[in-house]
Amino acid sequence: MSDKVIIYSREDGGVSVIHPADATLSMEKIAEISVPSGTSYKIVNASSIPSDRIFRNAWKEGSTKVSVDIPKAKELTHEARRFARDGEMAPFDLKVTIPDESAAAEAERVKLRKKYADLQTEIDASSTETALKSVMKKLP
Repeated sequence: MSDKVIIYSREDGGVSVIHPADATLSMEKIAEISVPSGTSYKIVNASSIPSDRIFRNAWKEGSTKVSVDIPKAKELTHEARRFARDGEMAPFDLKVTIPDESAAAEAERVKLRKKYADLQTEIDASSTETALKSVMKKLP
């Protein structure tokens, strides 16, 4: 396996990474075959690609490496928070309609609203990939 990879920015703003499997072809030939026509690309060290892919959809191409776009990573973290909140709330959304269970269910919903409001505040205040990863680890 090569210690070099090919990176290029896609039209959707994401970054594609090509890890060559064929050692008999040059990196330029692999790029010619694999990168969309008319798209510029770079050949960089494989070590310049983040090893953690938690924010893969927030990667951005730099001059010699791929990094995480923090605003996009925040969006992804908010999406994950909303998904987790919806999953935890679902059972109580039904129980709140049952007279004998509604008070207890509403009390649980209040707790969950607070939990996820606190996480939203933490995401909004985050300015680093590490801080956002910390929030992601708190999600079920």
